[in-house]
Amino acid sequence: MSQIEAAANMIAQSKKLVVFTGAGLSTESGISDFRSPGGVWSRFDPNELTFQKFLASEEGREKYWEFSTSSWGEMAAAQPNPGHYAIAKLDSLGKLDRVITQNIDGLHQRSGVPEEKVIELHGTARWVSCLECGQRYPREQIEERIKGGIKVPRCDSCGGIMKPATISFGQAMPERETRQAEAKAAACDLFLVAGSSLVVYPAAQMPLIAKESGARLIIVNLTPTPHDPYADIAIHDQTGPALSQIIDRVKAYLS
Repeated sequence: MSQIEAAANMIAQSKKLVVFTGAGLSTESGISDFRSPGGVWSRFDPNELTFQKFLASEEGREKYWEFSTSSWGEMAAAQPNPGHYAIAKLDSLGKLDRVITQNIDGLHQRSGVPEEKVIELHGTARWVSCLECGQRYPREQIEERIKGGIKVPRCDSCGGIMKPATISFGQAMPERETRQAEAKAAACDLFLVAGSSLVVYPAAQMPLIAKESGARLIIVNLTPTPHDPYADIAIHDQTGPALSQIIDRVKAYLS
């Protein structure tokens, strides 16, 4: 039995499947990986973009917004790819419990996965939040202000500091989403990693939580990951095409 066939068989048998996605899925939609050559970190110093520096000065906030706006256009224009649609198909087949994602682009929701089934561990770039009163604004609305010449937008409600609703270096992981992800990982019977190198913690702990709780583990990633030795199946291929093949076989098993 091929790895694709074996993965499809595991998914078809699963009663509680959790899918975990990372940057490898987003890059197949044309969103640059920050860490890759030519990525954002080749143009901006991540040490200058920490949460602490954002809070500390207007200059730090201006620099952060410049960085964030520079990557937003590409993200806003991106469309879901076959990998996203394959995961959404798992939901329509009744096989998906949750998606836990490290990605901030919202492409899972746009591909058809219900909002309530997506846990965004690193936040979302689709919204901007006031750090003082909690008011949230659609990202497009704030980007229009920046295009109009405002370098550091402020909250309409309280005048407070606003920031994209993503998790920055030095910023605490969101407690609610982290707890939800850990609980879902511990309760699943199959954990499918799609497009993550599994090197960024605490997110990369999720597959290990699942495995330690008795779940089977499938990893689909272009390159090997540190967690491959724990996987029941590790497929090294482009995420979208591999997932599409797997889900086609799942449909055949379920028909």
